[in-house]
Amino acid sequence: MTSSSEKPKEIVRVSISEAARLFGVNAQTIRRAIKAEEITYVVVAGRYKINFESLVKWSQEKTTIQNKSNTHGIGQYVSKWKINNKLYSPSRKSVAKKDADAAKGVEGTKN
Repeated sequence: MTSSSEKPKEIVRVSISEAARLFGVNAQTIRRAIKAEEITYVVVAGRYKINFESLVKWSQEKTTIQNKSNTHGIGQYVSKWKINNKLYSPSRKSVAKKDADAAKGVEGTKN
């Protein structure tokens, strides 16, 4: 059972064209992945909205997509952001700070 202070996980969805631009691939590549049921999506007002988390997992499983993402997509900026773990992981310093704050009881104090 979850406590009332926990927020439900927010689902991020992107369009086919946004996904193609983010990962440096053609929109047809995204459409093929949808047809092959390799990524999850919903249809909103006749448009595909792709679950971003499944899109990231799909891109990490496919070497060619990962390479295109690193050269033409969002991956080309990762080194500029100075992220050590390039597989969607936060900074160790921020995680350590959150853990320290949680241990002190600072997190989630509302009146």
